[in-house]
Amino acid sequence: MSLDFSVSFLITNLLLGVGLAMDAFSVSIANALNEPDMKKAKVFGVAGTYAFFQFAMPMIGWICVHTIAEKFTAFQKFIPWIALILLLYIGGKMIIECIKERKESKNEAASDSERKVSVLTFGTLMLQGIATAIDALSVGFTIAEYNTVTALTAGLIIAVVTFVICLVGLLIGKKVGEKLSGKAEIFGGIILIGIGIEIFVKGVFF
Repeated sequence: MSLDFSVSFLITNLLLGVGLAMDAFSVSIANALNEPDMKKAKVFGVAGTYAFFQFAMPMIGWICVHTIAEKFTAFQKFIPWIALILLLYIGGKMIIECIKERKESKNEAASDSERKVSVLTFGTLMLQGIATAIDALSVGFTIAEYNTVTALTAGLIIAVVTFVICLVGLLIGKKVGEKLSGKAEIFGGIILIGIGIEIFVKGVFF
């Protein structure tokens, strides 16, 4: 298939981008809830990381379809499990750390303004990026008939959509996080666990 900038191509990949970005959008809200004072540079960095993974995973899937299709099909059944385990781990860790910090704050009679806030680390961000984008590997089948340039174009559209949607999620989370104060980390952890369960149920039972 030659490179096609038709309206249908654009709409299809825009909608695909929106669908794939929903998990990353929710995780963006969770991260900003947890870190409402996140700097502008980090906000763009976090959104850019999710956009990168949402670009990379469909392309990896596309490469696999064109090289090791049989083995890739067998690997697909593990995708929901991987997402579930990663997000349960990250969300659970966030909740446990918040509970520990609140206990320590009570013991030390610390005020909310002195309470230590967990900051999103590079390692955690990478895990989140993989967990929220790993189901996009299956998009490799959706764009299997595209040639290299067309597949790259589709991936870039998905990445741009993801970037914009995640920016919105981060801004929403920052606003709400400022109001929720110490409870924000628990809400963020619950959101991550919920996303993991949703990806798992969708991937295994539907």
